Amino acid sequence: MKALVQRVTNASVTVGNKTVGEIGQGLVVLLGVAKDDSREDARYLADKVVNLRIFSDEAGRFSLSTLETRKQILVVSQFTLLADTRKGRRPSFTEAAPPDKARELYEFFVEQVRSFGLKVETGVFQEYMLVDIHNDGPVTLSLESKNK
Repeated sequence: MKALVQRVTNASVTVGNKTVGEIGQGLVVLLGVAKDDSREDARYLADKVVNLRIFSDEAGRFSLSTLETRKQILVVSQFTLLADTRKGRRPSFTEAAPPDKARELYEFFVEQVRSFGLKVETGVFQEYMLVDIHNDGPVTLSLESKNK
């Protein structure tokens, strides 16, 4: 499981002409599910995301987590994080989980993040979405459950 985590001042996701998820200050998590991922990967990554210390303290150092600061999280499914671009010019997505498995683990990940008591918004799985991200810093980190 891969997550691209961005610290944001605010963010939203729109499907069609309807805003389906919107947060203020917090994190946007773009989440990709691989075919060999499990619930354990989702649990690990959810814990890592909410406890990742990427918010600044009074001294300007990355010392505070989303959980400590009670910031908000927007989770958006993004299978393209699993792209293999080593050969040719067209990305291959053979490592991405099939839709049914990806949806189940995506929803489980969201459930795990919500269990920490934070406000969590989402996109709509397997829909074309417009994601408006106001990256703060910019701060963007890549996390993988296989890199424990």
